[in-house]
Amino acid sequence: MNDMQAIVIASTSIITLLSAILSALLFSNYRAKKGSNYLFWGTGIALFAFGTLLEALFAAGAYSGIFAKLYLFIVAALVSALAVGSVQLAKSRRIRQAYYIFTVLSLVFVLYSLAVTSIGNILVGYVVYAVLPLLVVTASSVATFPAALAIIVMAALSYKHTKNVKMLSIIAGVIIVSIAGTLYIVQFPATLYYAEAIGIVLLWAGFYSRKSR
Repeated sequence: MNDMQAIVIASTSIITLLSAILSALLFSNYRAKKGSNYLFWGTGIALFAFGTLLEALFAAGAYSGIFAKLYLFIVAALVSALAVGSVQLAKSRRIRQAYYIFTVLSLVFVLYSLAVTSIGNILVGYVVYAVLPLLVVTASSVATFPAALAIIVMAALSYKHTKNVKMLSIIAGVIIVSIAGTLYIVQFPATLYYAEAIGIVLLWAGFYSRKSR
């Protein structure tokens, strides 16, 4: 095992552990507060943890075409789940229901694109880095770009309404984690690992401050 491989495995493993713990805390918040946003945010972070676990396995040599397709679906699904969590803050029931329908349809489109295309090796030097088929890029972009936009819009509206400074770190973490997946989909993979690390640190900082007050 060379130094680069060891660094990738170690960093993605640490992010996986932190994400899994944070996901458990979010699910705990959901049980305590019954806020559906925590349920979907917890789901999104759990998917994020699964995705970084796959990154660690890829770097360790456990790679297959099926795992690659699973990884690409998770990248889209985690952004969608975080967006659905943010949309729970919308007061309009119609907006929430419309977004649920959009999320289901867009993820079905992603599944279809992965089913009918061939995904080769998406690793370069133990790092996820690949030019994806156009159909996969299109389907994933349809799912992730509106999702990232929904997260940003709902975050701005929520802060404007509540002026809750403690939420800023959480909101920033959710946005960065979401954009990490979106940028990978559109061929900016160099940002992926940095964004994953920064995003999870911001999320931890935000929830730590909430717990400590």
